Amino acid sequence: MNLQLLQEVTAFIWQEGDMLDHGEYDAWLNLWTAKGTYIIPIDPKETDFENTLNYAYDDHHMRKLRVQRLIGGESISTSPQPRTVRTLSRFRVLVDDGMNLTVRCAQNVREFRKESLKHYTADLTYELVRTEGSFKIQRKLISLINSDDTLAGIGYIL
Repeated sequence: MNLQLLQEVTAFIWQEGDMLDHGEYDAWLNLWTAKGTYIIPIDPKETDFENTLNYAYDDHHMRKLRVQRLIGGESISTSPQPRTVRTLSRFRVLVDDGMNLTVRCAQNVREFRKESLKHYTADLTYELVRTEGSFKIQRKLISLINSDDTLAGIGYIL
């Protein structure tokens, strides 16, 4: 196990979570490759995300639109804006070919909005590309443990 690499990817993913919790969406958008995909599948067993229904399957353009809706206040699911705190743990590097990495971790998100506190738990799988001194996100797969159950409107970025 390469502990230095594990520390580097953990720090990168923690930074991403902190950006999301604190509304640093422009910085978050800059973490992605031009062809990166943000995916939240409905079916927990599905692997063909391009050809099935998902809660989210966002390319660069759709991520920008998602951020605009979130901060614009025009979407009922984002008004008022929720406050979130996420905890990321259990990091594991699954693949490292020298340029690309696949990393899996666990995420627990607490959302407070409209006098209600909600909790979402997911496995996250990141496909990262090495850049000068850091990484870029090529794919982020959010596998909610209750994705096939009835979900309330999620008014933030997981």
